[in-house]
Amino acid sequence: MLGSIGLPEMLILLVIVVLIFGVNKLPKLGKGLGEGIKNFKDSVRSGQEESDDPKDES
Repeated sequence: MLGSIGLPEMLILLVIVVLIFGVNKLPKLGKGLGEGIKNFKDSVRSGQEESDDPKDES
């Protein structure tokens, strides 16, 4: 279902987002989304590092 999203659908979504948030809010929205993704990736990496390292239980 998601594989069928093409250029026309993406353009329609972009127009809807611009109408809802306005042109002035889009850079702030993009920056916030990018920071959220970066924080998520960092937390996943740190979680993997903790699970890979054996814990000393002495």
